[in-house]
Amino acid sequence: MNTFFDALETRSADQRAADLARDLPALIAHAKTAPALAESLADVDPAQITGLEALARLPVIRKADLSGAQKARPPMGGFLPAGGAFEHVFQSPGPIYEIGRTTADWWRMGRFLHACGVGRGDIVQNCFGYHLTPAGMIFESGARAVGAAVLPAGTGQTDLQVRAAVDIGTTAYAGTPDYLKVILDRADEMGEKLAITRAAVGGGALFPSLRKEYADRGILCLQCYATADLGNIAYESEAMEGMILDEGVIVEIVRPGTGDPVPVGEVGEVVVTTLNRDYPLVRFATGDLSALMPGVSSCGRTNLRIRGWMGRADQTTKIKGMFVRPEQVAEFVARHDEVARARVIATREGEMDAMTVQVESRAANPGLYEQSIVDVLKLKGRVEIVTPGSLPNDGKVIEDRRNYG
Repeated sequence: MNTFFDALETRSADQRAADLARDLPALIAHAKTAPALAESLADVDPAQITGLEALARLPVIRKADLSGAQKARPPMGGFLPAGGAFEHVFQSPGPIYEIGRTTADWWRMGRFLHACGVGRGDIVQNCFGYHLTPAGMIFESGARAVGAAVLPAGTGQTDLQVRAAVDIGTTAYAGTPDYLKVILDRADEMGEKLAITRAAVGGGALFPSLRKEYADRGILCLQCYATADLGNIAYESEAMEGMILDEGVIVEIVRPGTGDPVPVGEVGEVVVTTLNRDYPLVRFATGDLSALMPGVSSCGRTNLRIRGWMGRADQTTKIKGMFVRPEQVAEFVARHDEVARARVIATREGEMDAMTVQVESRAANPGLYEQSIVDVLKLKGRVEIVTPGSLPNDGKVIEDRRNYG
């Protein structure tokens, strides 16, 4: 297998700057053909946007902007450019809708799978969801880009997952970091040995202890940072020295709540401009925290690196691969007149995410709230009833107690 996916990964800094100066004005001009961007960029001369300094003067787009616009102008809120086309529409919590296309490697996931050593002759057991959300198709598209076959396994049904992996000789896994352990442990219980040697994971934190457990089993596990709106943003190589930025995006790290870039090394909010002409989001604020790293990776790829996902600029937290948002907690409280406040706490139990919902209520039975928690948060969790007025008065409704060291 070639060391690099393509020549873009090893460009010099001067070549990157020249390519950006060439491509960015054309992208901004094209983006302005989308009604929503024509409004926000009305006074912008695309010819003047030739580098990061000029880009940083443009307004930031936030998730709330997309959600509000989509309700007013369905399906995509005026963010599709002239001639925009798509084959799929997906739904993420909010709800927010994203488009997808069947053109080659549309989400740019092939670059990450190539870095994982996945290629022709591999069978990828794709355990990302295919229902409503795009993750399953994102990784399937990447597998096709590197010539690998795909078992579209989706989520759950662990016994069937093990049986299929054994019967077809699955060599690579794609899915959330902790579900692979569920499959491996179940295979052990069933007396089966799997042939998986590589894992491409995302949608949740890859904790060092879990990565080591996979390595002890002979599995190289690397992670990427991707979103439904933007596709792949950054990915690990075998060097495992931070995450290398994908070649199809421009990433800025800004002070949360602003569009102002912070110095290299300082933690801030990830803002992404995608070079995708089908859906050219300009300065899209992800709500995620990270930091740029100095230097380049020892693997030979020369693009900038980030330290990976470091939490949320707001309180939105990903638990078991699903985002839990403050507005969802508020909706849960509003459903129960006797509930004064609630607090979602994310922890780890072994190598799995766990969720506890503390509820201020004079009720005695936690079971009263279990179903509405599933209905609103889309996750099962432990319910703890606490005395009204006892939760900390710190403004938090979601607390992440997981250790990301």
